[in-house]
Amino acid sequence: MRLHRRTALAALAAPLLPLPAAGQGTDWPNRPVTILVPFVAGGPSDIVARAIANRMSQSIGQPVVAENRPGANGEVAARQVVRAAPDGYTLFVGSIGVFAINTALRPNLGYDPIRELTPITLAVTTPNVLVVNPERVPVRTLAELVEWLRRNRGRTSYSTSGVGSSDHLTMELFKQRTGTDPEHVPYQGGAAAATDLIAGNVQLSFQNLGTVAGHIQGGRLRAIAVTSAERNRLLPEVPTAIEQGLADFVVTSWQAVMAPAGMTPPLLARVHGAVVEALRNAENVQRLNAIGFDVVANAPDEYRRFQEAEIARWRQVVQTANIRAE
Repeated sequence: MRLHRRTALAALAAPLLPLPAAGQGTDWPNRPVTILVPFVAGGPSDIVARAIANRMSQSIGQPVVAENRPGANGEVAARQVVRAAPDGYTLFVGSIGVFAINTALRPNLGYDPIRELTPITLAVTTPNVLVVNPERVPVRTLAELVEWLRRNRGRTSYSTSGVGSSDHLTMELFKQRTGTDPEHVPYQGGAAAATDLIAGNVQLSFQNLGTVAGHIQGGRLRAIAVTSAERNRLLPEVPTAIEQGLADFVVTSWQAVMAPAGMTPPLLARVHGAVVEALRNAENVQRLNAIGFDVVANAPDEYRRFQEAEIARWRQVVQTANIRAE
């Protein structure tokens, strides 16, 4: 499955759902809206939720508050959302992990992101970047890295932001595609994974672009490949994995907006319109682009098809690698 990178112009041009005609609608909104965030403040989900909340509160004339409810890799917040009324006053901004990977990784997951949530939109995507410690790994291309890993089989390791994270599964997919076997060393977040890579305690990692762009530009890490379909504007000199011979190796980390299941079509149209307008706001697009996000802001049915394909894709990777949730 491939998701092409959306430019800001493409995002601005994407269609909005039609607003309901008079007599078919709802009085939404007539009170504050809460956007639950399943992680601590400052992470990608939080950044996207607050960007939406700030603009949306202006456009709908009601307070929109982003509220952090971390725990159990998103399950704490998800359980709260699925119990909420589908009235447009509880929204949910979460990650690829919450809306796709958890389903593959955790057989006893306490929520169903397909049956128990209403899709609003795929908000943003960002590629991962394959980076190495330049002092420990004397390579500059993907082919050289694969050869180096094979020569040093059993003596290499990679850092991730945690078991089942996007960067973890990207590396597992890479291992399956290249026949290499670096050992997994999970950390509590991408910042810690990058710090230990810079220190030389591990040799390589796939990390979200925003986490490592500054380290790459400062020479502390060396970028080998990006996992987008095209080169990224923040690292234009870094080739894609596809360019370097790894066919169809397109992986994006992403954030999406959802709501409790059972939202009526007229209400969904209103909520979708407000959320997408906030994401497409020129200031938000510029701010999100600057930290490595591409705004998508698509229709609910487009996001749902993408979500289902992502669940199927990562379930295959998890099963092949026999990954177990901690």
